[in-house]
Amino acid sequence: MGIIIAIDGPAGSGKSTTARLVADQLGYVYIDTGAMYRAVTLAAIRRGIAFTNRALGVLVKTINIQLEQSPNGQRTLLDGIDVSKEIRMPEITKHVSEVSASPEVREAMVHEQRRIGKKGGVVMDGRDIGTVVFPHADLKVFMTASIDIRAERRAEELQSKGIVTSASDIAIEIEERDNLDSNRATSPLIKAPDARILDTTSLSLQEQSDMIKNWAMEIINKTSNNKDI
Repeated sequence: MGIIIAIDGPAGSGKSTTARLVADQLGYVYIDTGAMYRAVTLAAIRRGIAFTNRALGVLVKTINIQLEQSPNGQRTLLDGIDVSKEIRMPEITKHVSEVSASPEVREAMVHEQRRIGKKGGVVMDGRDIGTVVFPHADLKVFMTASIDIRAERRAEELQSKGIVTSASDIAIEIEERDNLDSNRATSPLIKAPDARILDTTSLSLQEQSDMIKNWAMEIINKTSNNKDI
């Protein structure tokens, strides 16, 4: 069945890419919860809906968001249409923290995330996985990195998708997102007391994923040994 691995951290800390690698190494399912909030943001913008809790609460009841695994990674479907590329656009990034602060949006998304991951064998990343979605996850990791490094990584990611922007502009956006995510009333970005901190500032993606995989194997082996006793 496998264990539940919760990876949290601020924007640009490397959560998604690292989580995908760990899932591949363990043969687990990777779940990018941030994509779900981005899909809600995209739907709100397309429908011209105000970013108020009441309006967003109505919206989440009228849309369908699905996460599918494919050979090219996770696909995000909004009402049956693949919006994996659209949800990564700068306009979505600019507003996603505002949308995800809505208690009704988070309630709906958390319910779905728990449904998807409850059987285990998953690597789930976000901002409240180890504190709200799965507070009893077998392994909790809180990833972080310097703002400069995070901005450089996000700029490179966007450039690879044909979106040109400067790291300095992204750094400003990241600081704003950090502030919004950490100070929102519902499910703020905080480290779970029992989470392991992983500073990725000077680590390669392979080093990051290997470290988390090794932590996971320790727990998997310990669990297996306890069952044999």
